[in-house]
Amino acid sequence: MARKGRAARLNERAAFRPPTGRTLEESSLTEQGLAAPGKKTGRILLIACGALAREILAIKEINGLDHIDLTCLPAKLHLYPDQITQAVEGAVEKHRSSYDQICVVYADCGTGGELAQKCTELGVEMVPGPHCYSFFEGNEAFAKRADAGEITAFYLTDFLVKQFDAFIWRPMGLDKNPELRDMIFGNYTKLVYQSQLNDPALIEKARDCAARMGLEFEHRHTGYGELQEVMLDWSTTADPE
Repeated sequence: MARKGRAARLNERAAFRPPTGRTLEESSLTEQGLAAPGKKTGRILLIACGALAREILAIKEINGLDHIDLTCLPAKLHLYPDQITQAVEGAVEKHRSSYDQICVVYADCGTGGELAQKCTELGVEMVPGPHCYSFFEGNEAFAKRADAGEITAFYLTDFLVKQFDAFIWRPMGLDKNPELRDMIFGNYTKLVYQSQLNDPALIEKARDCAARMGLEFEHRHTGYGELQEVMLDWSTTADPE
């Protein structure tokens, strides 16, 4: 039997459902994702990156989007962007018969346009933009900053601040070889923390991340950015029960 690819194995493990009364854990979203609930008529399913689970659930609650369900692929797929398209395709095919509409809460995310092409082939919509740093800030505003010369910034979101060691420090080998820091981050000048929540503890943790990386620190509170706008647009395309 042929050995399954990394994306297929991660997708099969995306069956974590938090027990009643317990909160989501970033480590579970990183490794396992979030399972979809049972199908109900007239509902939309969002297939999302685990790094966006908390933000999506918050937007759902704030706006009363009770006819939208969520399933998440493991956030660690971002460490293997060439596997994202395959994993998303598998999730769409898995849930297509159970939902009236499926939308994909990924931007391009390093897939080189492959994810957008696949979503078009599958007939599902996705969030526009190159990555979540862009749509949190606003794609137009992010592009203007880039055009103005902000090309040496390293970006973190709430999730990435919490998962800094798991997503950045350890995968880059800096836990065992800290002397590699300047070689890895030498072309960056600052760390930009795009916060979704105004949490002083997270701001301080992000500041510490910048210090560990040897970078200047800048905090921008973006909130949910264009993610909320896109979800609200999608929410009108299906009739709530």
